[in-house]
Amino acid sequence: MNRYSGFTLLAVDDHEHNLFTLHTLLQQHMDVTILEATSGQQALDIALGGSHIDLIILDVQMPEMDGFQTASMLKIRKKTRDTPIIFLTAAFKTREFQQKGYEVGAVDYLLKPIDDNQLINKISTYFRLIEKERQLNRELERQVAERTAELAQAKQHLENIIQYMGEALLVLSPDGKIREVNPALRRMLGYSDAELLGMGIGDIFEEEGDEQAGAFMGTWLEALIRVGALSQIEARFISRDGRRIPILISRTAVRDGDGEISDILCIAKDMSGYVRQDATAEPALPSKAGLPS
Repeated sequence: MNRYSGFTLLAVDDHEHNLFTLHTLLQQHMDVTILEATSGQQALDIALGGSHIDLIILDVQMPEMDGFQTASMLKIRKKTRDTPIIFLTAAFKTREFQQKGYEVGAVDYLLKPIDDNQLINKISTYFRLIEKERQLNRELERQVAERTAELAQAKQHLENIIQYMGEALLVLSPDGKIREVNPALRRMLGYSDAELLGMGIGDIFEEEGDEQAGAFMGTWLEALIRVGALSQIEARFISRDGRRIPILISRTAVRDGDGEISDILCIAKDMSGYVRQDATAEPALPSKAGLPS
């Protein structure tokens, strides 16, 4: 007989004869591991020890520490607070007596003398519920593992795209600090990651008169809040060795779970190799062109 094999039940009663009867009855109908305790303190020692207990059958009327006190102690311990407890009692006595049992954590009552069929049916019901919960947990763990693997694969794929894309990519904080860059931007500007990360956007943009391009962050942010993405504008990067590099740059808002802008994603295309129709004209400096009105 292998019904409910792998489950462990703790039977608690101060009368050893009752424990023997309960143990014998359970063994006739199911292949569970049965642990026994003859007092509330012994029940706590067993339940909080090395064994995992799936279900507790707990006598209410015991000397020194009764079933209610024992259940209260079990329910405040992390290891046993979710373990179902079925109380054994000779009589409910009063409604208050019954209610007290549920308040301290009982899921059910069994009356003495024990009805064999009722006992087996109740225990089987709770074991089936535990089995179902375990199956659901295993399925959830499987789904989480699959989803985690999919996300890791997608992240790696995205990182590969970023690493090998031809356009320069940089991620800015809402106040214009550089948070992330790709190899194309490093090659374009001649900076290392360590040098770029934490820089302000104005540190790598061409100045316009006495204003730095970083001053336009406020305008960018206002527009991104309204529309989420901005059309390309012409600007110029300043490389580490002082070269002015004409670019086309687009900007997109990245929002957090509350809808607030957490990052600004910028993609810049190097326009150095392109010939303008007016070959004598200077590349346009950063301006508000392309921003929505």
